[in-house]
Amino acid sequence: MTTHAETPLAGSAHSWNTRAVHAGKDDLAALGLHAPPIDLSTTYPSYDVVGEAERLDEFAAGHDDGGPPVYGRVANPTVRRFENALAELEGAEAAVAFASGMAALSACLLAQVAAGKPEVVGIRPMYGTTDHLLESGLLGNTVRWVTPDEAASAITDRTGLVVVESPANPTLTEVDLRALADACGTAPLLVDNTFATPVLQRPLTLGASLVLHSATKYLGGHGDVMGGVIACSEEFARSLRQVRFMTGAMLHPMAGYELLRGLATLPVRVRAASATAAELARRLAQHPRVTRVHYPSVGGAMVSFETSADPVALVSAVRLITPAVSLGSVDSLIQHPASLTHRIMDEVARKDAGISPDLVRLSVGLEDAEDLWQDLTTALTHAAR
Repeated sequence: MTTHAETPLAGSAHSWNTRAVHAGKDDLAALGLHAPPIDLSTTYPSYDVVGEAERLDEFAAGHDDGGPPVYGRVANPTVRRFENALAELEGAEAAVAFASGMAALSACLLAQVAAGKPEVVGIRPMYGTTDHLLESGLLGNTVRWVTPDEAASAITDRTGLVVVESPANPTLTEVDLRALADACGTAPLLVDNTFATPVLQRPLTLGASLVLHSATKYLGGHGDVMGGVIACSEEFARSLRQVRFMTGAMLHPMAGYELLRGLATLPVRVRAASATAAELARRLAQHPRVTRVHYPSVGGAMVSFETSADPVALVSAVRLITPAVSLGSVDSLIQHPASLTHRIMDEVARKDAGISPDLVRLSVGLEDAEDLWQDLTTALTHAAR
């Protein structure tokens, strides 16, 4: 499978694959180090009180001079390495990391509400909790749900964000991001790129303003770290850092270290899992108890399918695959969206988003395709209605 990772990275003498290994680490040799250090400090010495007070004012305004951060809630050197690396790989001026993907999205909403732009234009389907947050108005926003073709007419001078996920969770629906970006005009387009990762798709090159990742998923890649990150312009990054400064939604330095480590193997993991996912999608499409298969044109390691069997019984019948929420790990996971990840949505909203009660979502890991297929076919056999 040919991916974006195999093309040269803009502004670099090296390919994207090579930069995935080295991004955020270019200064290590000069420091006499091979592996990135982990800075766990919660506070930093401030002998120059006047100078540090001035720097703290700059941090509060969203600037980051790259120096010692005064206090661990403000910034962290290890987290900065991950932010710099992700910004490079997404082709962004900056990136700002948070304790989770939902914290990252919340920061975007808070920044725009504070700027007097509380209106959100949303395009379903998307992750269930994202949908719920936008719909709730908890952070002072409103939302208008539209199709991609309706986005332009829904935008006003108070629109702070147009939010889309492509490929979408859980149906893997794809949107023409370049056309949508053109329709948005000056309204910022936020694309959740969690499923595709920058290996397969870089929304900023297609006209998006902001790229969201639940870093818990593919960027970490091993099911043992939680985080979120926004890749964007430096101007918008300053607003996000202000929100993070005040709300304390800082990514933990150990998580920053693990996410930076995850980026190095991201292209290898995504390519391998995608190849297996494509094969499973092909076989599922031919199975008598599978009525429809969803697999995106950009590829990826996610497969969704609708079944004439009992989807809940199917999820309970697997033995190699783990029945669990989340995705993007080296091991395969399966779950029933209507019962779990998208249960929080209104039933009518789920139907409008194309999330059938018969839909099952599969996150394909690095196991052998034959072993995964055997587990799926056995489970389908045992899950007769």
